[in-house]
Amino acid sequence: MRHQPVVAGIDGSPADQIAIRWAAAEAKSLRTQLRLIHALQPGDSASEAGDVVYKALALARELAPAVDVDPRIENGPPSTILVKASGDAKLVVIGSRGLGLMAGALLGSTGLDLAANARCPVVVVRPDLGSEAGIRVVIGYDGSSASQTALDFGLDYARRHDLAVRIVAAQPAGTELHRITEAELRDAVHARGGHDAELIQITGHPAEHILSLAADANLIVLGARGRGGFAGMLIGSVSQTVLHHADCPVAIIPAAATGG
Repeated sequence: MRHQPVVAGIDGSPADQIAIRWAAAEAKSLRTQLRLIHALQPGDSASEAGDVVYKALALARELAPAVDVDPRIENGPPSTILVKASGDAKLVVIGSRGLGLMAGALLGSTGLDLAANARCPVVVVRPDLGSEAGIRVVIGYDGSSASQTALDFGLDYARRHDLAVRIVAAQPAGTELHRITEAELRDAVHARGGHDAELIQITGHPAEHILSLAADANLIVLGARGRGGFAGMLIGSVSQTVLHHADCPVAIIPAAATGG
């Protein structure tokens, strides 16, 4: 079976470098191809697009010489192109600035559309993160199908990168909707081989707790929308808050990536 590539969305913005760096390292770890995709929209310069892709290709080859890199320029809006590319990808990586973001926004319409509609996990990285010194993966869990997939993704990432795991089960105040018992949480984690994972159950606003518990994280992994999300919302308020405020890369598991 053909290996699924790691896809990085590029646009020539300052976010490109760290997105390519993260994606190249992950492609190397997964022993798969790195696919660099630049979306060419009406009015864009084809020569400038070629320059963006050339620089991205050179950086990727410098960072991961053994990784097969496939550079592409495709016509269309970035979110449409990247959602389509997610159909056969292992994951899609984007920078949190660039890709048509509005001024002042850490994550604009492209990133939100992708996090909501992609068919594989989406990793959002910030260009101002500095050193990647985090020592653990923090995974949000509420029993939803997306959080089940988040467990699989986060535990696999932690094993490959030799990181500790902290799993946060959220119980928002005043509701029984997200109630996860200690036994259910432990069984779900142990069934996936996460016997050494730290399990934390919290009550209150999930995003605030997750951000606080992820101060030393290398990666945060969340479902795009948990069991308590409003119908029609493809990305919930918890995921949006964490995406906007996290100090480390965030992996979002869209509903379409759960296989459900």
